[in-house]
Amino acid sequence: MSTRTSSSTTTSESPDTTQPARFMRWHRRVLGFGLVIFAFELGLFLLVFPWLRSWELSWVALRSPTYAAIWTSPYFRGALSGLGLLNIYIAFAELVRQLKSLFSADGKS
Repeated sequence: MSTRTSSSTTTSESPDTTQPARFMRWHRRVLGFGLVIFAFELGLFLLVFPWLRSWELSWVALRSPTYAAIWTSPYFRGALSGLGLLNIYIAFAELVRQLKSLFSADGKS
């Protein structure tokens, strides 16, 4: 009777172990593609927004002259745009990694 219980337990554990692994694989892919979308949008925002007219009209620039000098400085704007480019690069690198793992032969990458 104990052999029947152990073989029944072994067979019932097999599908249960593959189900969480499959769920975790898709969970990682969804989170990975979410990271791609978030990093790309943030990068695009940081790349473009500091150079728009509405950047100078924000509350930070109107708060004090010291903050306004830093906020409207082209060096500060360029640094933010550089961070935007870095975010876009991270988004594309993650997209390539996600696509490689999606289309790989074994799907384990």
